[in-house]
Amino acid sequence: MTTAREWPHGMGRPPSKGGADRGSPGRARFVGVLLILLSLIPAVLCYFAFAAWLPSDRDRYRDYRAAEPCPARATGVQAANDCLSSWRFTVVKTVVENGKPSSYKATLEDEESWRGVVDFGDPGPLLEMLEPGDRVIATVWRRDIVVLSKDGVRQSSAVAPRDELQMNAAVGTLAALVAAQAFVFGVARLAGPRDYEPFTWNPYGRWLLITSVFTCFAVGLPAVWIGIPWWTVPAAGISVVVYAASLMHQGLRPGGSAGV
Repeated sequence: MTTAREWPHGMGRPPSKGGADRGSPGRARFVGVLLILLSLIPAVLCYFAFAAWLPSDRDRYRDYRAAEPCPARATGVQAANDCLSSWRFTVVKTVVENGKPSSYKATLEDEESWRGVVDFGDPGPLLEMLEPGDRVIATVWRRDIVVLSKDGVRQSSAVAPRDELQMNAAVGTLAALVAAQAFVFGVARLAGPRDYEPFTWNPYGRWLLITSVFTCFAVGLPAVWIGIPWWTVPAAGISVVVYAASLMHQGLRPGGSAGV
C-alpha cells in the first residue's frame, strides 16, 4: 500500500509542478533586478516620444500650415526654410505596387540635370494617374517636395507634415505600459522571491502585453481617423489596460495556474 510521503520538519511542501516557487530565491531576485533594469529602455522611449518626438512633429506641422508661398524676390535661405516654392518637373516613371510591402514612388527630373524620387503613402489620387513625360508642379518646403499637382489634382508626399500626433501618443503610451509591466513584475520577484504569482509571463504577463499592444493601436488609429486630440490616447489606453490588468489579476490570484 502506498503511503503519503512525509517531508522533514521545516522543509515545507515541495514546489508545485511549473509553479513560480520552483526556482531558487536567488534566481528570482536576479530576474527581478533584470526586469527592473530592462524597464528603463521603454521608459526612455516613452520620455522621448512625449518630450521630443511629439512636440517636434506638432511644431513642424504648425510651421507647415502657417507657411505662405515664397515672394518673387525671396532669398535662397528664405525659400529653403520658411516659404512654399513651386517647381516644374517632368515625370520619368512611377511605381505603384500594392501588397506587402507596398511601394508608391514618382521619379522626377527638371530641364537641367536634377533627378529625384518622391515617395508617397498611397497610390491616389494623383500618382496612379501619372504617365512618363507628364509635366507636374512640385511644392517644396524646407528642401522637401511636400505636394505634387497636375491639372488641379494634388497629392501630399510621404514627407509632408501631417496632424497625426495620436500615433505618436499611442507609441509613447505603449512604451509606458511595457515599462510599467516590466518594473512591477521585477519588484514582485524581489519582494517575494518564493511566491510572486501571478506576476509571471505565462499567462498573466503574456496576456497583459497583448492587451497593451492591442489597446494602444485600437485607440490610436481611430483617433487619427476621427481627429480627436492626441492626449485622449494615453488617457483612454492606460485606463483600459489598468482595468483589464485588475480583472486578470483577480482571476489568476486565487490558486490560478502558475507560470514562469
